[in-house]
Amino acid sequence: MPPQPNANLSIIVLAAGEGKRMNSRLPKVLHEICGRPLIACVLDPIQALAPGEVAVVVGAGSADVSEAAGTGKRFVEQAEQKGTGHAVMVAMEKMDPAFIEVMVLPGDTPLINLETLERLIAARRNTKAAASMLTAELDDPTGYGRVVRDLTGEVSEIIEEADATVAQREISEVNTCMYVFDRDSLEGGLAALTAENAQGEYYLTDVVKDFTSRGLTVIAVQASGEEILGINDRVQLAQAASIMRGRINTELMRSGVTILDPDQTYIDQGVRIGRDTIIMPMVHITGETTIDKGCTIGPCTTVNDSTIAEDCDVQYSVIDGCEIEAGANVGPFSRLRPGCRLGPDSKAGTFVEMKKTTVGRGSKVPHLSYMGDAQIGEDTNVGAGSITCNYDGENKFPTRIGDRSFIGSDTMMVAPVEIGDDAVTGAGSVIYEDVPDGSLAIERTEQRIVQGYKKKKKSKGK
Repeated sequence: MPPQPNANLSIIVLAAGEGKRMNSRLPKVLHEICGRPLIACVLDPIQALAPGEVAVVVGAGSADVSEAAGTGKRFVEQAEQKGTGHAVMVAMEKMDPAFIEVMVLPGDTPLINLETLERLIAARRNTKAAASMLTAELDDPTGYGRVVRDLTGEVSEIIEEADATVAQREISEVNTCMYVFDRDSLEGGLAALTAENAQGEYYLTDVVKDFTSRGLTVIAVQASGEEILGINDRVQLAQAASIMRGRINTELMRSGVTILDPDQTYIDQGVRIGRDTIIMPMVHITGETTIDKGCTIGPCTTVNDSTIAEDCDVQYSVIDGCEIEAGANVGPFSRLRPGCRLGPDSKAGTFVEMKKTTVGRGSKVPHLSYMGDAQIGEDTNVGAGSITCNYDGENKFPTRIGDRSFIGSDTMMVAPVEIGDDAVTGAGSVIYEDVPDGSLAIERTEQRIVQGYKKKKKSKGK
């Protein structure tokens, strides 16, 4: 088996920051865009590189950050926040010295692409440079360290904004805090770091100045400003989420999905949608959701952690944790709660709520009904206003309705109860005993007629 191209590469992800500007109890890297935490978005392209080792530097909320990052990484605690240089020092103490190349990148840059990281690695290897660094040209570089070049155009140093002069702050090329280092060169640069700066921290950026002052080469690789966006507050979080949604929607449309209004469509990372499906405006598709081909979803619909088979139609509805089989129809204004399964060509119609209910092939619950903890057979119709009374205040009980049954409008089924195949219930009945196959169950009090009631009422009022 040929050697893997990145087998000698160590990667350090800086994820120890509290993110004070987020004004949140959550560590910054656990805030989500399009259904996934920032740290997971950063780790995706890293995993694709197949490096020899990945170390995640953690601090605030270390246990939760480690869980979100997943297995197969080395987690290094940075107990004191003394800057990016200090974070790399702490990581290097714990990492395997056999790996001769080290990549460093922040855990709050969720839009970075695999191809860009590959270019950054290739640039250092091809030139045998001490380091390669990712930079970008920004119209507004506020908040970023500036890349200072010498008269020949080569990188000279990086100046953090707090330490920059007025002239240096006019520089539009910024540092992204993404590097690939020769390990031996990095160790020498870290040993030379001091905290003599405006913030009293060990800047990783000062390693670049140390390299160039010793005649070592630092190669700059440019990326787009969009791709290197770091998240420091909720405004930037929303900006990154918007960009990520655009990427997701574009990829889906190119794969054969019709999205009528991409700006009004919200689809999480990892959602799978088949070709010739139409996504109407104001649709949210989240979690582990799969939608097959030829469906129409929306408008104004939310689907979460659900599977929808081909040729289904879902309008103005909420589906959460459900399985919808081929040809089923949902809505408008249905709410399907976790544990529901709609069989082929079935229907959950207007103002219908279901919970932990199975609806058989061809069966319909057309409107104004609640079905909870129910099993409904095939080709059965549930009339308007019908309810399974499944909860007695302490426990929940099942209702079973057979095949080809007809449930009359406004039937109350007091669980536990079973209604057989080909059975019928009369409209307005309260069914609290089992109904045999092929039977009619009707429960009503005698209707009374009070003659002249209106006239008597008016007379009494006078």
